Amino acid sequence: MKMRSVVPMKIAKAGYIVMSVLFCAAGILFIAEPQMSTEIIGVCIGVAMILFGIVKLIGYFSKDLFRLAFQFDLEFGILMMVLGVSVLLNPKNLMGFICVALGISILLDGLFKIRIAMDSKQFGIKSWWLIMALAIIAGGTGVFLIFDSVIGSRALSVLLGLTLLLEGVLNLYTVISTVLIVKNQAPDMIEVETFEIDGKER
Repeated sequence: MKMRSVVPMKIAKAGYIVMSVLFCAAGILFIAEPQMSTEIIGVCIGVAMILFGIVKLIGYFSKDLFRLAFQFDLEFGILMMVLGVSVLLNPKNLMGFICVALGISILLDGLFKIRIAMDSKQFGIKSWWLIMALAIIAGGTGVFLIFDSVIGSRALSVLLGLTLLLEGVLNLYTVISTVLIVKNQAPDMIEVETFEIDGKER
């Protein structure tokens, strides 16, 4: 039996880790420099969302063993790419649009991760509760971002940084704890060769 290639899984897992670390780094930067140019913030977040969307699509089609971390990434990867492009193409009222777009994205990701945490519990992953807790906290900050008009611009930048940091930690921990790559993983469907006996295909 031909074993499935683990290359897409390795690319997806490595991509998740890299993007999660970048989200954490961007979050720390925005917290440390709340007066950063809105245009720079918009470009960074827009590009990051597009790249993360691509990584999520790779993860979905990689078909890792447990199918936990990537199970919702087809829809969510497309959503992140669309929102990322929208951020880059929306120069007017950019900060407000970034917060709404990112807030919606992170809120949905938090909801998806709650489901992943519940599935992880059934798989016997002991740290499922930590995924759950991080998902709730990150999703909560996403809600605050959506309703950004109630706080000032400086506090908004700090909240944006905190949200990115939490989202990065959530995705990093989720992919490390739930994605298992097995070198000799069998394909989902076993291909059966057909042959003829007495002129009939078997």
